[in-house]
Amino acid sequence: MAKKYKIKTKKAAAKRYRVTGTGKVQRRKSGNRHLLAHERSKTKRSRQGHVVVSGSDLAKIKIMIPGIGK
Repeated sequence: MAKKYKIKTKKAAAKRYRVTGTGKVQRRKSGNRHLLAHERSKTKRSRQGHVVVSGSDLAKIKIMIPGIGK
């Protein structure tokens, strides 16, 4: 029988995404790193936290992180 090889995880993707208990993939919101002094507090608060990844991007993430698709 042929040996099955493990697929390596892209570590950059593993650091950027996380899986919830129900299997959804989350990412951080963008635009909250620098140049925030001129932004309103409301805008900065709305950029905090995590959001669920869209379905169109999910296929790409499943390729980069093999364990997500189960």
